[in-house]
Amino acid sequence: MQPQEKNRVWLKPLIFVAAMVVVTVILYETGVIRFFLDRERMHRFIDSMGVWGFAGFIALQVVQVVAAPVPGEATGILGGFLYGPLVGTVLSTIGLSLGSYVAFALSRNFGRPLTDRFVDKSTMDRFDYLLHHKGAFLVFLLFLIPGFPKDILCYILGLGHLTTLEFLAIASTGRLLGTTMLTFGGHFLRDKEYSSLFYLFGIAVVVIFLTIAYRDKLERMFRKWHEKHPRK
Repeated sequence: MQPQEKNRVWLKPLIFVAAMVVVTVILYETGVIRFFLDRERMHRFIDSMGVWGFAGFIALQVVQVVAAPVPGEATGILGGFLYGPLVGTVLSTIGLSLGSYVAFALSRNFGRPLTDRFVDKSTMDRFDYLLHHKGAFLVFLLFLIPGFPKDILCYILGLGHLTTLEFLAIASTGRLLGTTMLTFGGHFLRDKEYSSLFYLFGIAVVVIFLTIAYRDKLERMFRKWHEKHPRK
């Protein structure tokens, strides 16, 4: 690999970390973080919403998958912060699964013209091979990759041969590991367990760095495996 290519490989994770730092500083300076760190105030806020708080959070997760107005990482952490590790994971999983299904169903019912509004041509060409065979296990592996564009993949898969049941099983289980980690991160932040949060953040950063650095190689490997062992 040429020196310039190596620099490009590590540029994305460095930009990601820098962006996270900038967002954290902005949230702190605007008082948003201080509001969330006030446990009594947060509990009163959550109790005041009742069941509508659950519904609102699930709806937020659905919207962020379908339209991506906010990063999925932010909503995942918010779930752990508001509802704890167990309830937060369950609510996030429900919301993400529903959002994934909506994107998949929209693409399946309205076809390529709608999908092209959400997926650029280069990305579509990159994953076009997934549309020719089911390849359910390969799709599951892609969903497991941290930082992988799963929301966009839902639209692409709507044009393929996966059944709705297969897709829902893959989308819900494939997202579960990342969802759980984000939810625990929010839980640690709320309870001020900063050492646990630091270790979790460190693991996440390492995984993301490695994933971004070797994602193209992983995708090429998966593609070759898929082409060698197609599921018709």
